Amino acid sequence: MKLSTRIALWAAVLVPVLVVAAGLLLLPLLGRDLHHQQDTRLNDRAAAVLPNVRALLAADSRGRPKAEQNQQRKVVDSALDAGVRVTAPDGSVLLEVGPQPDPAGLPANPGNPVTVREQGRSWRVLPVRVTAGGASGMLWVSSPATEPEDQLQSVKRRVLLVALVSAPISALVALVLAERATGPLRRLSRRAAELDPSAGAAAFAHARTGTAEVDELAGALGLLLSRYDEQADRTAQALETARSFSSAASHELRTPLMSLRTNLDVLAAHPDLPEEERAEVLAEAQADHARLLDLLTALNTLARGDLVEVSAFAPLDLADLVDAAAGEAARRHPDAAFHTGLPAEVRVFGWESGLRILLANLLGNAAVHGRHPDGPPAEVSCALTADGPWAVLTVDDTGPGVPPAEREAVLRRFHRRPDSPGSGLGLTLVAQQAALHRGTVTVGAPPGGRGCRIEVRLPLAGTDTPTLQLPARRDWLSRR
Repeated sequence: MKLSTRIALWAAVLVPVLVVAAGLLLLPLLGRDLHHQQDTRLNDRAAAVLPNVRALLAADSRGRPKAEQNQQRKVVDSALDAGVRVTAPDGSVLLEVGPQPDPAGLPANPGNPVTVREQGRSWRVLPVRVTAGGASGMLWVSSPATEPEDQLQSVKRRVLLVALVSAPISALVALVLAERATGPLRRLSRRAAELDPSAGAAAFAHARTGTAEVDELAGALGLLLSRYDEQADRTAQALETARSFSSAASHELRTPLMSLRTNLDVLAAHPDLPEEERAEVLAEAQADHARLLDLLTALNTLARGDLVEVSAFAPLDLADLVDAAAGEAARRHPDAAFHTGLPAEVRVFGWESGLRILLANLLGNAAVHGRHPDGPPAEVSCALTADGPWAVLTVDDTGPGVPPAEREAVLRRFHRRPDSPGSGLGLTLVAQQAALHRGTVTVGAPPGGRGCRIEVRLPLAGTDTPTLQLPARRDWLSRR
């Protein structure tokens, strides 16, 4: 059922109910007003006949029949349409004229008007004590109470008539108004039904209608479409990441796998191989196996960075992470010497797993490449400072360094020196994590000019910007 039809039906039911309810509240008030008007008329009639009634009582007490008859005519003339009954002090009736109830039901004590009922009829009676010439009698002024009741019944019929007539009229008016009010909603529904999913949120440009509910619904639809577009882009990126992972893995793993297969074939074909040659073949196989593991781990980590969501980010103390990473690097590379200079606290808004990956690869790269062939062990210096809105992390080593022409290339995928034991993805992971955190990576030389310095700048966590926006493109795994 359409919304406008529902509104019309509700109006057709509700408006008559409200009319009847208003009538039920009005009828007691109207009845009280009608009785008050009738009592006022009775008091006016009693005031009009009261002087003549006193004269009538005085004439009766003095035994003057002619004067009594004259006063009776005056009382009848003053009574008009009201019923009048006058009794002497001994209870005898001096005058009885007009419509009135049975004398047996009349109130005996004077006071305000009262209702007297008899044989299905109602009377409104005003009893008055009258004193004249030392004689005390009673005056009753009465009128039928049916007139207010008839008026109340007429009002009831009119209320019911108005309720019956208001049902179709209110339904029609409500239908017209509801059709006009829901017009923008119907147009919005047609636009949403005709929307091409491939067009996305850009095709759903909404002009404000002035109807708050419709504009709010249109805004919600636009937000939903933008989220759909975002998820569609993330899904496409995830598929591209999966394809790139498969392509990179198949391409980069081919060489170590072929080398490992060759060494295994040699061991299988020559079981009597001399011990020295066997050890050399086994060492090459173990190196190929280690390279395979490093490469798969690095590719998997690179893919995780491409697919991370902003919900994984939180406020972190970078100084604690650097300290923990330096301890882990010293355990993994016992031949290298690590020196750290860290402040008490440096807060950033980051992905904890990603920052650990960044630090592990930075320190591991410095430990592996920070020594000369046949030279002393590498010495790695790690320093963390705050420079304005940036957290600045520098890692220096004492190795041969990186020539200026190659400093940008070392951040690319699978860039490695001929004698490097790594996968060629270590510094790529560092660059990826720095980009995810809206930071930068710079490869250079320490102040002394000997060795290599890698500087990473990450934005400090501010109270006014507790979150960050991830880069629009995250394709480190598929980037060429």
